[in-house]
Amino acid sequence: MQIVRTGEELAAIRQLVHRTSALEPHTGSASPSSARIGFVPTMGALHEGHLSLLALAREAVGPDGVVVASIFVNPTQFAPHEDFDAYPRPLERDRELLAAAGCGVLFLPEHETIYPANFGSWIYPAGAARGLEGDQRPQFFRGVATVVSRLFALVRPDVAVFGEKDAQQLAVIRQLVRDLGLPIEIVGGPIVREADGLAMSSRNVYLSAEERSRAAAIFTALSQAKTLFEKGERRGGVLRECVTGELESTPGMTVQYVQIVDPISFQPIPRVESDALVAVAAKLGKTRLIDNIRLRA
Repeated sequence: MQIVRTGEELAAIRQLVHRTSALEPHTGSASPSSARIGFVPTMGALHEGHLSLLALAREAVGPDGVVVASIFVNPTQFAPHEDFDAYPRPLERDRELLAAAGCGVLFLPEHETIYPANFGSWIYPAGAARGLEGDQRPQFFRGVATVVSRLFALVRPDVAVFGEKDAQQLAVIRQLVRDLGLPIEIVGGPIVREADGLAMSSRNVYLSAEERSRAAAIFTALSQAKTLFEKGERRGGVLRECVTGELESTPGMTVQYVQIVDPISFQPIPRVESDALVAVAAKLGKTRLIDNIRLRA
């Protein structure tokens, strides 16, 4: 695995990938370039969920392609009261995990690489960024949309993979790529869960042992709503109450939102006719957890 820190190093890798793929095996004659670059942006503190995204990226680019993963804890998506300084940064462990998982290139940019001096071009997404996380964390999607755009400009991937646990973020990124006409395929990776259903997250390490045992109530609540839906319930309000009731009965859990939304626009759906997402955010102690489950008729 090669480790790079600058846009110039990434450009050299890109040229090498395309030049190598443009030669026919054994003959050395020129042919159309077929190699693709896959990209998995992360903030580090990696777990099996991240590694599943890496596997999807490898599959998407094929044997001739290269997978780039980045680790950058983006300060602009954190509010002053949030956990930027405390966010886990086990870099050596992350390097080992990525190398073992077959990552070709690890991009470790400095702050100045992402946000050069006098940087002033921010992206303020609307549409899918409205509501839910957009209301709870008003700075979040500006930071996400801007840093992802910068990373895309530096890496120039053909395909990028994001986890479906952060479903609204995935919807915003798809909207960003669509609206700006970026030639990047966006792939969503299924949620990877612990044995009791808790969605894997880098922030799960903040949970105490007691909080960790209670956190499984989130998946229990989502599963109950899905069961209710599969039995024929279509009213959004009833499905919401099913989830909210389970969460509010869990000691120490504070519900921030439970909403039934369209999976593309992320706007609330009063009645589920075909396809919807149940999105949840809750806090256990000081730890904020998000999760979701898809409903398909």
